[in-house]
Amino acid sequence: MTKPAARKRHLPTSPFKAPATLPLKQFVVGDRVTHDVYGLGRVIGIEDGIAVLVDFASAQERIMSPYAKMSKL
Repeated sequence: MTKPAARKRHLPTSPFKAPATLPLKQFVVGDRVTHDVYGLGRVIGIEDGIAVLVDFASAQERIMSPYAKMSKL
């Protein structure tokens, strides 16, 4: 298994713009969500910004941060 690529530092003297940092997605219990793999669901638990527990009707799944494949409806 390979490690994920490390983020490169932006040097203050660089002539290029610093990469934009996207805000982390925030979910609360009761939010309706959609996931690219599991479909529609409802957040039923939060684990201190590390993961969320989502009920997708057919199964309950623990989705880890940064929630790339999940969005709030």
